[in-house]
Order: sequence, then C-alpha cells, then structure tokens
Amino acid sequence: MHFDVLQSISLSGDPLVANDDRAGSGARLAWMIDGGTDLGPPGLLGSQGGAAWLASEAQAGFSAAADAPIATIFGEVGERLIAAFAKASTCVPEGRWELPVASAIAVRLTGDALECGWLGDCAALHVSNGKVARLGPAADRDGETERARSLAHHGLGTVKKTAPILAELRRSRGRPEMRVLSVNPEHMRVATSVAACAPGDELLLMTDGFAALVDSYGAYDAASLMEAVWAHGLAALAAELRGIEQADSACTRYPRFKVSDDATALWLRIGG
Repeated sequence: MHFDVLQSISLSGDPLVANDDRAGSGARLAWMIDGGTDLGPPGLLGSQGGAAWLASEAQAGFSAAADAPIATIFGEVGERLIAAFAKASTCVPEGRWELPVASAIAVRLTGDALECGWLGDCAALHVSNGKVARLGPAADRDGETERARSLAHHGLGTVKKTAPILAELRRSRGRPEMRVLSVNPEHMRVATSVAACAPGDELLLMTDGFAALVDSYGAYDAASLMEAVWAHGLAALAAELRGIEQADSACTRYPRFKVSDDATALWLRIGG
C-alpha cells in the first residue's frame, strides 16, 4: 500500500507573517508540523524565528526518514533537532519560553496497518469502511479558551501582545509536562497508536489552526467535516474557516489569543 495525495492547503494566519506550518508525504509516511508561535523577536537562531527554524528542520527530518517504526522516526527527528540547534543557536535563551517547539503528527503504512505518532495538538481523521475515526490527541481546547477568556480584558487578537498576555504565554511555554517536538529532549515523549487499514481508506492530517473548524468553532464534527471535504474540497473549507474568524475579529465569541492561526491540511488516500 501507499499514500496518494488528493489535496493540500496551507494558509498563514497573517499574510504579513511567515507560515510556521509544514506538511509532507512519501509513499508510506506522511506528516504535519505546526511550529509554536514565537514569544519574542528573532535572535536565538539569528534572523530566523524559532518556530520557522524548527518546523523547517523537522520537515527535513521527516523527509529524510528511513522506513522504521513511527516512534523511531520521531526519535531520529528529535535527535536531528537537538544537534542542529547546538550548531545554529547564537546566544543563550532568556528562558525556557524562548526554546522553539512544535506540534507534529505522522502516519506510516506497515503491512495492513496504519501507525500514528504525535507530539502536541495536530490532528488526523481516518476514514475506513465508511466510518471516521480521530487519530492523535483527543480534542481539548477548553483550557486554552478559558485562559484566553480570563485575559480578554487585556486585549485579545492584537498583532502585538500586551504585556500580561505575553507573560502568561511565556509562563505556559516549556512546561515539563508538555509533549512536543523540541530541542529539549524531556518534551519528546511521543504517543503512538496502530489501526487496521486498507486500500481506499482516506486520511486528513491537520494543524490545530485547521482543526479549529471542529475543535474551537463547532462548525463540524469529524464525520461532517469529511463530508464537507468530499463535497467542496479543502480550499472552500479554508475560506469558511477564515470567514468565521473574521466575523469574530475581536475574539469575543471564540476567545483566543490571535484572530487566525496558520492553518494546514493534507488529504490522502491509501492506494493498493
């Protein structure tokens, strides 16, 4: 079996700011990467922001990965990040919050099974025999929504974060319990799952910015999102996503720290 790419899309949250998402696929491996928003100006890695740097390095790691169990692939990508950071960093970080992190999910075909591995909050849907199953971490945006709501009086959705919001984001970044792609090995405790699969199955890999259609805005559930993909394609869904966010540009109906996040999706079919 192998992966066939049906559609892909990747939108920057702000056209004036670099997109820190990356996605890719090979015959038997596909992945999605979401660089964690930088919480300070560039400097730690020269002129490039940490999120873009880490996403690009991780992209190169997944692209070069040999066929191996999914946990091994994540481990090798992590080792690559740590070694590359040791060479590329130009100064001592101000704190743990400055170390670059990213979410990632990857799927691998092996025999008649589909391995999935993840760190962070990227999501995937697997369609098999007409049923839609969610892969990766369980949907859980309530914590971040409540954090944003509690800080709403400081101004949500602004390009330049106010001091109290920036302080809270920095406080929560790099917590020891986080499971993310990172240059800090304590974070890289990959979670995995295995599911049966067959030719004709489909997959939708998403960063949380695209999965917000389900997880944050409730426009769809997993099954109806796939129905919309089949009916209209990814570009139409991306336009709907941005329409929901622009209609709530003050971030009051859906409390969040920025109006729009980078949003990336990769739609695949398993071929025989």
